[in-house]
Amino acid sequence: MHIADFVSGSFAGACGVAVGYPLDTVKVRIQTQKQFTGVYQCAVATFSKEGVHGFFKGMSLPLTTVSLTSSVVFGTYRNCLQCLSQARGACGGPYTKLEVFLSGLAGGIAQISVMSPGDIVKVRLQCQTESKRAGGNVNRVRYRGPVHCLLSIVREEGFMGLYRGALPLMLRDGPSFATYFLTYTAICDWLSERSGRRVDWAGVMLAGGLSGMAGWTIGTPMDVIKARLQVDGAQGTRRYKGFFHCVTETLRLEGPGVFFRSLGINCLRAFPVNMVVFLTYEILTGFLQAGPENPPRFGLE
Repeated sequence: MHIADFVSGSFAGACGVAVGYPLDTVKVRIQTQKQFTGVYQCAVATFSKEGVHGFFKGMSLPLTTVSLTSSVVFGTYRNCLQCLSQARGACGGPYTKLEVFLSGLAGGIAQISVMSPGDIVKVRLQCQTESKRAGGNVNRVRYRGPVHCLLSIVREEGFMGLYRGALPLMLRDGPSFATYFLTYTAICDWLSERSGRRVDWAGVMLAGGLSGMAGWTIGTPMDVIKARLQVDGAQGTRRYKGFFHCVTETLRLEGPGVFFRSLGINCLRAFPVNMVVFLTYEILTGFLQAGPENPPRFGLE
């Protein structure tokens, strides 16, 4: 088993959260709250009402859970590649595009069990627009923090409330991670063939950024549905009866364009986040696996 990929994936995921969280907050608010009409208007309104803290609401729990889920994604991906390669009698690669796609799909689905609770807490805290700054009414704030939010969901909605939106989350992350890893691998292979040597750090960052954008292009429609189901009922009134009702009601009331309403900000956030994620992942994996027979995965030049 490739243990190094679990470790380096964990650190890479944490770095990605730190880089992309402010834009993620803006994205979630645009998806779920009609008072925000665009990226700039949402960012200005958030800053003026809540300050810088408003962009980082609920970050502590996702920082922990995303480290775990990123570890699961990268570890599952690498070990699935190994298993599929061995199954066709080609130990260690090179891997086919189908193997990369299927391994990415498996990695995206595998993380759902550990990701969903942290994700719903993140989304609900991000959509809590009341400010606790001086002069604000603290009693109006429904959730006092990540732990209070987590316990409130369990108390009011049961343990399965932590998995509200798990189906669209799976439908988002399975195909998007398959696209994500396939795009990254294809770009790295193309850069390597073009230069005649292993991909350097600049190539890794470019491939990581573009693969993040490709993954979110596939995943954004389900991301919208996922966010709406997660915040539904948080204020006491339940609007959607379930996944299919949410899809049909959203389509009927707002048209098909709403499913790509946050695509721009998703891609804007995905590029720097996944530049950092893949650079961190490749550096740490190369360091952990480096030895006389295993040189670093790419050269820092």
